[in-house]
Formats: sequence, structure tokens, C-alpha cells
Amino acid sequence: MKRAIIVGGGIAGLATALRLARDGWRPLVVERASARRSGGYLVNLLGPGYDAAERLGLVPGLIRHDVGLFTTVLVRADGRAKLTVPAAIAEATLGPRAMSVFRGDLESTLYEAVRDHADIRFGATVTTIEQDPDQVRVMLSDGTTEHADLLVGADGARSATRTAVFGPGHQVDLPYVVAAFPLAHPGVPASSGTTYIGPGRTAAILNLGPDRSAAFFTYRCADPAAELRRGPVAALQAAYGDLGGGVPAAIHQLGQDPAGAYFDTVSQVVMPRWHNGRIVLLGDAAWCVTLFAGHGAALALAGADQLGSALQQHDGDVPAALTEWETGLRPEATKRQAVARRGMLQYAPPSSFHVWLGDLAVRAITLPGVRGLVRRSIERANR
Repeated sequence: MKRAIIVGGGIAGLATALRLARDGWRPLVVERASARRSGGYLVNLLGPGYDAAERLGLVPGLIRHDVGLFTTVLVRADGRAKLTVPAAIAEATLGPRAMSVFRGDLESTLYEAVRDHADIRFGATVTTIEQDPDQVRVMLSDGTTEHADLLVGADGARSATRTAVFGPGHQVDLPYVVAAFPLAHPGVPASSGTTYIGPGRTAAILNLGPDRSAAFFTYRCADPAAELRRGPVAALQAAYGDLGGGVPAAIHQLGQDPAGAYFDTVSQVVMPRWHNGRIVLLGDAAWCVTLFAGHGAALALAGADQLGSALQQHDGDVPAALTEWETGLRPEATKRQAVARRGMLQYAPPSSFHVWLGDLAVRAITLPGVRGLVRRSIERANR
């Protein structure tokens, strides 16, 4: 039985373990964290991402976590409504094969699907990596040595596997930070979300019921690392302290449990090559597209699924499988990274004029004829 060592127990790592286990591999997942993480922001699964979730058998488990459709209200700085986008418009735009779930719920669904089919070790890291034409050898932080036919680095944008195998310098830091955290009391109407978009920043609050309500913030800044040192509460208070509506209450709730927040810089990973011999990077470790692309989780699922297909087709020839896999997937990752760079104008518009243009585009989507054009454009982009 072939063996794979997968570094990272997030979406990319668990999806890879699930696909390989179903193909007869024996996966070992090594995760630095002491337990599974929860929370995070909403991720959209549509197009290839939905297809991959379906092929991996995840859709039945994800359905109960799907937040469904909700009304979106664009608001002014004081919280007053500016423009309302009914849920029906989102349905008509995205189509039936689409799903929105919180990142933590996607990871939980993956974990439940793979836990009985893989060895998952929490609180462990890889300390050394060696390979020859026949196998990969790694030493773990617990002192054990493991051998495998394949090593998959799925340990995120700051991948230690990437640095160890390919060297430093592939992470491109962007001048933004992002925060996401759950809300016990969202302070906006049920089954709706409010979104403030102003020059250089976005603040969104979702009220989708118990354990499904959350806040999301992203803003442009000169020194993202300095923002992280301030911590999420102080940083968000400074960046959004002038706003009204539900924003002050959301930041106040964050202050009650700051440890529950996802708060990080925004980066992309740009590499000329994702694999080396029997070692391959997957997900954010290889191509981090950032949240501005809106397809990071979907691309991780699709990447894991396509990796399994390539390994099946090249039974026994791991390097050839990795070459074919990368050749097929790289154009999509490159496209999504470009989409993300354009998406920055949506989440952090450079000026009030750009905010106005964004509002105009949203108003246009509410028109039936334009709505159809947008849907067809989305369908073409996700083929």
C-alpha cells in the first residue's frame, strides 16, 4: 500500500488525505496545532470547487452547514442603509450548484470524512526532510522517523515545507490585513448581512442565526506586521472607530474573546514550480490566491482531487504524476491570483470614486437583464 505524508491539517491537507485514502493510499497527516481550528470567514464553493466537493463525497455533509441565501444591505458609515440586494438576486446570479459555508465547518466536514481513514497527528511538526528516487524520509518533532512514497506540503501560506524544500522568498506580502470572528449578538436583522465599503476598507456583519453569525473586516495599511502586533481589538478600533451601525458592538464582542478571531496579513505565494521529485506543495503553500479571489477553498479541494486523479493515471510514477498535475492546475491558480489582485479594488477601494463605481455595479446586478449576463459570466469563469 502506498503511503503519503501530508503536512498540514487544514482544508488542503484533509482533502488530499481523503482523496488518497479513497484511492488506496495510507495517509499520515501532521498538524502543528494541538487541535482542530474552528471559525474563519465564509467560503464559496461553486464551479470546479463544488464539483470537487461532490466527487469527494462532501456535499451531503456540507448541506447542513450551507448558510443559504441572505439579504445583503450596503450601508453608509453611520449604519444607514444605502442599497439592498435581496437573496433572490444572489440565487439567480450564482445558480443552483453553489454553496457558502464557514471555513471551520468545511474543515470539520473534511475531518469527519477522513478521520477513520488516515493517521492524524496533532501537535507535531516535520523537522527534517530527505528524499531519493524511491522514497521520502521525514523526522517529526516527537523524534520518530517516517517513510513515504509522497510528501505533500499543505501547511499554508507560511509553509515550512516550502521553505525547507524550495528555499525562502516565495511569499508576496500585500498591504492589507483581514479579521473574521463569530458573533453571539450580531445586531443586524435576521437572515441578512450588512456591508460597509469605504476607501481602503470593508466591514461586514452577518446574522444567520446561532453559531452562524460573524463579522468580517479587511483594510489597507502601510505596515501589516505592525497591525498584527497591535492585536485585533486595538487594530480594528483604530481602523473602524468612526463607523456606526453594528460595527462598534461587533468590535466590543471581539474584545470579550479576542483569541477566537482570525487576524492576519494578506499574502500571495508565487512559485515557478510546485513539486520536486516526490515532494509537492498544494493549496496556499503553493499558490495562495488570498481571500480577494473568493476561490481559495474551492481551489484547494479541486487541487487535492486532481492530484488523486493524476496519481491514479501514473500508477507508481509519482514524479510524472506531479508534473502532469501541476501543468493542468497552474493556469487556474494563475488566473485566480490575477482575479484577487483586481478584487482588492472591491474590498478596499482606493477612493470614494471607486466606491461609487462599485455601488453602481451592484445596482446594475439588480436589473433582470444584467443579472442574466452576470450569471453567464460567472459560469464561464468557473468552467
